[in-house]
Amino acid sequence: MKETILSEPFDKRRTGVLLHITSLPSADLGVDAYRFVDFLESAGVTVWQMLPLGPTHSDGSPYQCLSAHAGSGALVCAQTIKMQGWAQPTGLDGLQGMAFMAKAHQQFSQHATAEEQAAFRAYCHDEAAWLEEYVLFCEIRHLHHGAAWFQWPDELRDREVSALQSIKVARHAALNIRRFEQFQFYTQWHKLHCYAQSKGVLLFGDMPIFVAHDSADVWAEPELFTLDEAGQPTKVAGVPPDYFSETGQRWGNPLFEWQAHIDSNFKWWEARLRSHFKMFDLVRIDHFRGFDACWEIPVECETAIDGEWVKAPGEALFDRMLEVFDSLPVVAEDLGIITEDVTALRKKHGMPGMKILHFAFGDDETNPYLPHNHTVDSIAYTGTHDNDTTLGWYAELDQETKDKLHVYCRNCLEEMPWLLIRTAIESVSQMAVIPMQDILSLDGEHRMNVPGTCEGNWQWRFYWDMVDNECAETLRKLNETYGRIPE
Repeated sequence: MKETILSEPFDKRRTGVLLHITSLPSADLGVDAYRFVDFLESAGVTVWQMLPLGPTHSDGSPYQCLSAHAGSGALVCAQTIKMQGWAQPTGLDGLQGMAFMAKAHQQFSQHATAEEQAAFRAYCHDEAAWLEEYVLFCEIRHLHHGAAWFQWPDELRDREVSALQSIKVARHAALNIRRFEQFQFYTQWHKLHCYAQSKGVLLFGDMPIFVAHDSADVWAEPELFTLDEAGQPTKVAGVPPDYFSETGQRWGNPLFEWQAHIDSNFKWWEARLRSHFKMFDLVRIDHFRGFDACWEIPVECETAIDGEWVKAPGEALFDRMLEVFDSLPVVAEDLGIITEDVTALRKKHGMPGMKILHFAFGDDETNPYLPHNHTVDSIAYTGTHDNDTTLGWYAELDQETKDKLHVYCRNCLEEMPWLLIRTAIESVSQMAVIPMQDILSLDGEHRMNVPGTCEGNWQWRFYWDMVDNECAETLRKLNETYGRIPE
């Protein structure tokens, strides 16, 4: 089988750091994001990996967003807005959320230059295909006190033209404020992206395979999903029992009505990938396994145990995407139950997979996560956002597994987590990615997410007093030693 050459971000050996925007001290796109890029440059790191950036539901999960295209308004830096030439900072003091954005939009309308006004109009025109649906969805959701779209009055749930038109007329000003919020997000993002490029740092995004049931995407095009006439899913997504859960994971996302996607020549996917490629230098697709077959769970089942694998048209989808895009700078999250068909699909389309060292030491020498089984077309991780920190993970290992790990690592006296960080960076994998918690030598109290739980996740932040000079110097020496600083 002929394999596609890996995309440009994988033309050289690189190291990345995994840190979501919300884990910055300010949790936004302001000065801390730029300072973090500077830290990466000083450490010889050329990739910043983060989680999805969309607007979240109340649980804060970036994997259940209100839109597959929009950026989260919570990530917009208010201080950056106050520093714009059109802003009147004192008039914005004390305001938050949409109240802040409404006042900022008023000031922009009154004081922004003609060039700035034109840029806003151009943004709204260029992104209209998803933006208009998103702002309308958010405004109707607001008018119904946060209720999900399938709980709205029938005429709004079912998108009756006259009902939607009435909202557009009555809420014209509010809709424009929401457009402005997205414009500010993408303006700030673009400037950060340009700064990262100037420092030789690639931005590595994350795209969940599924979208949330309560999202603008499902409301706008329900025919693309497995829903009944009332907008309720007939079957939902998840994964069977695995390393993370004895009962599997019932995510609850509606599944794709794949024939509708095939009939449209995968236009929905083309638009979704195009949005991500505008923002990122490379993109991880979460649960890549689902493009070969999805774990379909009957909606009445409370756990994921009683699901079944149902084939998906991943080969046709990615064949089409390679026709549309010059290349596919995509990483396949290929963890869990992976078949030969999944691996063949990934390799055919030139997508690196993932190798997690936390999964490496519990079996025999054939374990695919052990470094001697790594391949160039992969990314070596100590752990991911779904794993414990390496110190937390190591503390929970039984003595036999610890002994096996240390023998494998040549009985090196280097302490955890740097022993495992070195092991990832010396791997033959073309890229190595280390969570920021491991670089800071933090224990399990600093974990980002525990899969299968709903509370206490996605809240971790670091602070600059946690970062010492030795940290960046140590990381840089490792990157130099193992050839991970591109010229």
